[in-house]
Amino acid sequence: MVSTFPHASTVSLKNVRLEIRALQPQLVEWRRQIHQKPELGFQEKITAEFISQKLQNWGIEHQTGIAKTGIVAIIKGTKPGNGKVLAIRADMDALPIQEENEVTYCSQYDGVMHACGHDGHTAIALGTAYYLHQHRQDFRGTVKIIFQPAEEGPGGAEPMIAAGVLNNPDVDAIIGLHLWNNLPLGTVGVRAGALMAAVELFRCTIFGKGGHGAIPHQTVDSVVVAAQIVTALQTIVSRNVNPIDSAVVTVGELHAGTTVNVIADTARMGGTVRYFNPDLANFFKERIQQIIAGICQSHGAKYDLDYIHLYPPVINDAEIAALVRSVAEDVIETPIGIVPECQTMGGEDMSFFLEKVPGCYFFLGSANPEKKLDYPHHHPRFDFDETALPMGVEIFVRCTEKFFE
Repeated sequence: MVSTFPHASTVSLKNVRLEIRALQPQLVEWRRQIHQKPELGFQEKITAEFISQKLQNWGIEHQTGIAKTGIVAIIKGTKPGNGKVLAIRADMDALPIQEENEVTYCSQYDGVMHACGHDGHTAIALGTAYYLHQHRQDFRGTVKIIFQPAEEGPGGAEPMIAAGVLNNPDVDAIIGLHLWNNLPLGTVGVRAGALMAAVELFRCTIFGKGGHGAIPHQTVDSVVVAAQIVTALQTIVSRNVNPIDSAVVTVGELHAGTTVNVIADTARMGGTVRYFNPDLANFFKERIQQIIAGICQSHGAKYDLDYIHLYPPVINDAEIAALVRSVAEDVIETPIGIVPECQTMGGEDMSFFLEKVPGCYFFLGSANPEKKLDYPHHHPRFDFDETALPMGVEIFVRCTEKFFE
């Protein structure tokens, strides 16, 4: 996908204001410090302390310990007039991946790595907080910057919302970004409506009756039952979902048996469901259970199904998406620039914020094949072009100014 776009050498920062461009060394330094000390969800103590110390040094009002490790910073514009509140959200957790990059800022912790760009999201949010605080006279209203834990799982957005981060004062709109190695540096993916998919997970154990591989009539073969279930699940999208609605049902795990001449009495499978249309929220669970129950009954097997609704789809508000797009068009000046129909079946718990208030989540292109910075997200060699960092700050700052105007 990246190769179909212009090379990163065409990228210009001339539309990023000089004061934000001057923050580039600090943005890179902050990002790399965070990258070296990655922490998993709800364990981001060092990261939270780093963020809090910066905010304290700058004199920015903030609250710590929200949903364990979350932080909310408050910046109030001094320009008279508008009393609206805009939230900016950044996630700060890492992944259980062993980093394979050979860089000076490589992860110092075995088996933990910032492999999805959250270190960059945090650095961009810090840069935005710093700039807005220094230029409070240039905007009216209040900005809440939300540093969220545990996006990668089990999910930090819901507990932060439950803790009241969207209240006191009440948030009118929210924006956020994801550095995106599926797009090259110098592009922005933004659209109204569905941007990212709902994420649902299922695990199922099939209980049959084991026995000798040469005497199958005395058994209930859990492997045969599981194989039929896996095949039948693929008909949900192809035959039960409107072809206009994109959806995915993937069985990613299947475990059964211990040796070649024994029919397994149990089989275990697990998978994921993805879709954009919120109207399908309960459909897949019901249909998957119907298929499993029917096949098990026909074979005389039993089953246990655990189905988890993890994240709803990320649905952008049309008005806020238009705001972000108009700003991005001013900031990003490349032959491609804006990618309006950019979507992914990946999920994000930014969706919970967007269910509560209108907002926009968008992708900021960060891949640079010329520097070999184009490995996919969640890869042990994932890294991104740090030139994207001031672009992110510029877009957030301009969105803030324009929103309050």
